[in-house]
Amino acid sequence: MIRKSLEDGVQTLRLDRPEKKNALTGQMYSDLAEALETGNTDADIRCHLICGLPEVFTAGNDIGDFLQYAGKTGLGETPVVRFLRALVRNEKPLVASIDGIAIGVGTTLLMHCDMVFASPRALIRSPFVDLGLVPEAGSSLLGPQIMGPARAFELLCLGNAFSAEKAAQAGLVNEVVEGDVDAAALACAKEIAAKPPEAMALSRKLLRGDTSQLSERVEEEIRIFASRLSAPETIAAFQAFMTKKKA
Repeated sequence: MIRKSLEDGVQTLRLDRPEKKNALTGQMYSDLAEALETGNTDADIRCHLICGLPEVFTAGNDIGDFLQYAGKTGLGETPVVRFLRALVRNEKPLVASIDGIAIGVGTTLLMHCDMVFASPRALIRSPFVDLGLVPEAGSSLLGPQIMGPARAFELLCLGNAFSAEKAAQAGLVNEVVEGDVDAAALACAKEIAAKPPEAMALSRKLLRGDTSQLSERVEEEIRIFASRLSAPETIAAFQAFMTKKKA
């Protein structure tokens, strides 16, 4: 589930599914998307903070849940696609707090954040190619822009895990926090929310520039990702993954 709260202009979105390491279901994607969409028109929401639980941000997609709805409808109007589009269209500053694993979309959504705080035990990894898939959330465009093509290849294609320190060196993380990482992220989010909102919105928009290319890349990734779901090597990779998971 997603636990939502609003305090001092900060909408906190906490991933809370500990029994599955915060693996994201369709309902969780829908809740996250709705929260971001609401923030675009709600003046009381000045900043979003997304966080997980101790030692786990998210294990990424719930594979069983994902395959169930993707197999029936494709990816066109699924909850995950709604969330990816909401990330691109999000107009309010987005802060993330990462403690423990951040896998798959748990990695790529960081590229849409304005500030990212991580504990020393954070571990960032995107095993898309290992599953016969391709990067998503616009990461094929944002990754090279943020990290440079070599590090982006290492993270998104080779699938190497990045420690908190390495992620900071790559530009994915703003600060590695030795103490309470959630408290540090919340303090930053409240600082953002306390600033003049119109000036903040205009400044953020200037920094981000035209998002049309990003939107187009997200849609291209969605099309390729959807086609890969029926590819023989993807099916084999998923079967191997599910077999290993049950073992």
